[in-house]
Amino acid sequence: MHVNKLGKTMKLLMAGALVTMAALCSISSYAQPLTIGYSDWPGWVAWQVAIEKGWFKEAGVDVKFQWFDYSASMDAFTAGKLDAVFMTNGDTLVTGAGGARSKMILITDYSNGNDMILAKPGIKSLADLKGKKVSVEVGLVEHLLLRNGMKKAGMKANDIEIVGAKTNEMPQMLASRDISAIGAWEPIAGQARKAVPGSKAIYTSADEPGLIYDVLAVNPASARDRRADWQKVVKLWNKVVAYIENPETQADAVKIMAARSGVSPAEYLPLLKGTKLLTLEEGKKIYVKAEGYKSLYGSTEIANTFNWYNKAYGLSQNVPSYIDPSFTNAE
Repeated sequence: MHVNKLGKTMKLLMAGALVTMAALCSISSYAQPLTIGYSDWPGWVAWQVAIEKGWFKEAGVDVKFQWFDYSASMDAFTAGKLDAVFMTNGDTLVTGAGGARSKMILITDYSNGNDMILAKPGIKSLADLKGKKVSVEVGLVEHLLLRNGMKKAGMKANDIEIVGAKTNEMPQMLASRDISAIGAWEPIAGQARKAVPGSKAIYTSADEPGLIYDVLAVNPASARDRRADWQKVVKLWNKVVAYIENPETQADAVKIMAARSGVSPAEYLPLLKGTKLLTLEEGKKIYVKAEGYKSLYGSTEIANTFNWYNKAYGLSQNVPSYIDPSFTNAE
């Protein structure tokens, strides 16, 4: 009888040990936080609210945000140092063509004026740039914005001379003697205006809504293996947008975002007007397959043509393979 009892006890202990080992294995496989690269754009700095309010912990997901200059965030993602990065829809194709493919699982916003071609005093339109030098980060989003504006203005590619530089270098570029205009987004564009008093925007993303969508781009393996965690991240987005747009909480949100960007709340508040934050419900409409700028598919296909034509990569990309609406549509 004692032997039988001991046998039962041993079985219970072994079963408990197996459960514990299984639990430890499960925990260890996801012990590392989701790592996300973000940079100085209102639709991405918005996540600072969730970080400081502790919303990720409340949602039961371990996330580590890492701050970069935009290009550096893309480089870190390409090097496999991040699980995800915030990029423009067109730039996901650039990193993907270089080997770092991603899935766009969330649309945070579209640029509604914060991306711009900023010109020195005396230059009133894109047409005034004929024969002059314009600095942009070649192959990335402001380059696309510039070419879009030139096409609408009836200009040819060789009407201007492109001078390549990193976006965070644009204030210095505009201040240099031989550069007449630059492509930059806020708040870097604001820094450039301070560097060259009297400079002004002559073409912005508000002139072509949907040209630039901003997205959370996730490594496909991470999106697959940690789907439940990424779903929790996506679900939080509506809470972030509501906190920023609610008049009762907006001042606190702007204070948090401004501190992350290193400017005053008074300086930061106007930047929200140039960024159309999109709720998940609004994002669902943009995830619908269609041609043109009102669809993420259509807009990204236009960016793909631009990138390929300007030799940002050698082979045209399969746009639908980069887009995963299932996370947004699940909410």
